[in-house]
Amino acid sequence: MNEVSSLTGKNKKRKNVQYVGHFEHIFKCPICDSPMEAYEFKSLICSHNHTFDFAKHGYLNLMNHPIKTKYNKELFEARKKLMVDDKFFEPLSQTIVHAINKEIDVKKENLSILDMGCGEGSHLSTVCNILSSYKDKDVIGVGIDISKEGILVASRSYSHKVWVVADLANTPFKDKQFNVILNILSPSNYGEFNRLLKDDGVIIKVVPQKGYLKELREAFFSEAEKQSYSNEETVERFKESFNLLGRLSLDYKVILNKPSIQSLLRMTPLTWAVKKDKMNSFMEKDVYHITVDLEVLIGTKKMKKLK
Repeated sequence: MNEVSSLTGKNKKRKNVQYVGHFEHIFKCPICDSPMEAYEFKSLICSHNHTFDFAKHGYLNLMNHPIKTKYNKELFEARKKLMVDDKFFEPLSQTIVHAINKEIDVKKENLSILDMGCGEGSHLSTVCNILSSYKDKDVIGVGIDISKEGILVASRSYSHKVWVVADLANTPFKDKQFNVILNILSPSNYGEFNRLLKDDGVIIKVVPQKGYLKELREAFFSEAEKQSYSNEETVERFKESFNLLGRLSLDYKVILNKPSIQSLLRMTPLTWAVKKDKMNSFMEKDVYHITVDLEVLIGTKKMKKLK
């Protein structure tokens, strides 16, 4: 690395750490639950001296121990290309923003959004950017994911966000810190969601419906259960944990060229066990019409009744 690149990297890290430092009050130590402070643009340290260093690009790894996942850098780069270049999820972003505007007075106060299972950060960045154009006050975006590779891509790509490697079952944040929690095509931990959400906040969960990526399912799987999908069990669990305000369906097609379909195949876990000959056969076309079929669940906290 030359001297200019080194200085640029250090400056970017410093700016990212400065930004995170503005929100040190939202953090709690994942080991002992005590408050944390940003220290000399280097670390986040709790009152019992548990120390977590900022990485080169300004993100934080607050995992107690490393966890290996199948989600690698190539997958996250492919997902970012689909979202940014091909606008694969653009209607979803608009739907999420509409739901937030409907349920929360975004002009009233600074808006804090936590994306649980944020991957490479494109969903959160897009939603925050759209909301910022609607209001004068800040939109504070916080993204966490168990995959360090995803957070690395996010921190390289999107500044003025808080990016954290963390466990969704043991998040390093104090109670009731967020106006909005997003959970997009990702595992859930509803106990943590309830703990982190403000009493008047909104939870938005996105789940696939039966037509989601059906072209891939039909091409790669002969078993009926893999060709179809039902989310009713997920919806019922959501309703048990939150007051259901609405269920919004999104069903549209995206036209992808060959390089873009390659990104989709790298992105989705659907193809992990597919044999190479089937993949090659599928890749023979030049243009693909791919179905995006999603449901957006919108909920609020169930407040405990006083005895």
